Amino acid sequence: MSIHSYRTVDREQLANDIKQLHLQALDDLGPEDFRHMKRWGQACSLLGYATAWIAPNPISALLISQGSFTRWTQVAHPIQHRGYDKVGPGSRRYKSKRFAQGWRRFLDWPDWMTPEGWHHEHDGLHHYRLGELVDPNNAQHNMEWLRQSKLPMWLRYTIVALFSGVWKLSYYTPRTHKELEINAARHQHQAIPKMTRLGSWSVCTSRGRGLWLQSILPYVGYRFVLLPALFLPFGSVAATSVVLNSILAEIFTNMHTFLVMMPNHAGDDVMAFDDKSHSKGEFYLRQMSNGFEKFPQKSVE
Repeated sequence: MSIHSYRTVDREQLANDIKQLHLQALDDLGPEDFRHMKRWGQACSLLGYATAWIAPNPISALLISQGSFTRWTQVAHPIQHRGYDKVGPGSRRYKSKRFAQGWRRFLDWPDWMTPEGWHHEHDGLHHYRLGELVDPNNAQHNMEWLRQSKLPMWLRYTIVALFSGVWKLSYYTPRTHKELEINAARHQHQAIPKMTRLGSWSVCTSRGRGLWLQSILPYVGYRFVLLPALFLPFGSVAATSVVLNSILAEIFTNMHTFLVMMPNHAGDDVMAFDDKSHSKGEFYLRQMSNGFEKFPQKSVE
């Protein structure tokens, strides 16, 4: 799609067409969709942990990784977008208002990010500011420092490769806590606190404490302490194997999500926008065109 084509789309007609497709999708949605949503990830996780105690190995790690990946992208993601709210039969805990709430977090969606942090940063800020500079997931803008650096190209590729293995912990989770703190300050009519990279990890700041107490420590305790401890009856070697496979799975999950998501959020085929959308048709068009062609150094006004 060229910029000319983008500008000539009938926004009102597009909004009507999307509405009709939405109604048709709701009619087609049923219990089988709900069951399919859970099966693949659950099977991978069960098989991964069922073999992880035998010895450190990439197969078990990949299965655990696929279970984590599926739990985020194919379960948590559509549920948080209210994709299954209108499925009749099915557990109430898989509705958007109940999913992963309170003590059910690590049963429904164990991950570094808190469900409320992900919902605010991704569902609210990212999708409603898609392609704008204020979009928190504007990967092209966020990594501008690396592209403009004078580092040799081989080192830039090395940095990206290393980053891909830890990006959920090192970048995305702190980002969700940052946006939650900014949002809380705005709702309380307070000045937005000064944000620094060091402060996001420091226990001396509310954001840093939130990161450690709500994300890092609970997830480390769940994934790398509690689950491996369940295999202690098989011996310390078995539990250690689960720990090592879990660490390897974490790296695999990070790399998998990085390779899936980043190409969809950066590059010359992703449009950029100078202002907010002002109609449903414009909003829908931006969601659709985010993967179409963009001309370098230009943005859509």
